[in-house]
Amino acid sequence: MSYPAHDEIHFVHRSGWLRAAVLGANDGLISTASLMIGVAASAADSAQVLLAGTAGLAAGAMAMAAGEYVSVSSQADTESADLAREKQALIDDPDAELDELAKLYESRGVAPKTALEVARQLTRHDALAAHGRDELGLSDAMSANPLQAALASALAFGVGAAIPLVVAIFSPASAITYTVSGATLIFLAVLGGLGAMAGGAPILRAALRVVFWGAMAMVMTGLIGRFAGAVI
Repeated sequence: MSYPAHDEIHFVHRSGWLRAAVLGANDGLISTASLMIGVAASAADSAQVLLAGTAGLAAGAMAMAAGEYVSVSSQADTESADLAREKQALIDDPDAELDELAKLYESRGVAPKTALEVARQLTRHDALAAHGRDELGLSDAMSANPLQAALASALAFGVGAAIPLVVAIFSPASAITYTVSGATLIFLAVLGGLGAMAGGAPILRAALRVVFWGAMAMVMTGLIGRFAGAVI
């Protein structure tokens, strides 16, 4: 009896750039909108609000790129160091490494003889890849890419931060706080949903999560701006 072939759709290979892009876009929206609302609440004029938002966009995009690059580079260095140690272990004591690999498969429910044969075949094919994947949990899909993460994060931050700026440009000075906050919440919901769709996760929960924290950030900065404006 033959069974129809089917293709399974997985999203784990997107996790590296998707995490950076979603984080960057959400951060760009929330931080820039919150900054602008805080400045607007202090009774600043529209030009000052736009200047603050533009500065926030530039500084935030660079900070996100630098932070992601350094963070993911550290992860990549750790992965490389682990692989180097594993490579040396394969040279120094290949029998022990073979036994270690077989024991890993046994612990996952494979019969001892089968586990040893699988370990032998994978070792002949690519011993380092087998140990990296099954012992260290490393794979091409999950490997750290610092430059990709930095560029995705910076670009996404810039796109997210541009939204409240564009809204503020076309808003009356007296209504900037309301239009920017309203547009930001709408776009946060959209971004949260898109990010969930791209990752195959529940859409509503992701959208509500980012909207809630975005609203909290804007309320807090608005209150701080109003208090600072009153004191000054």
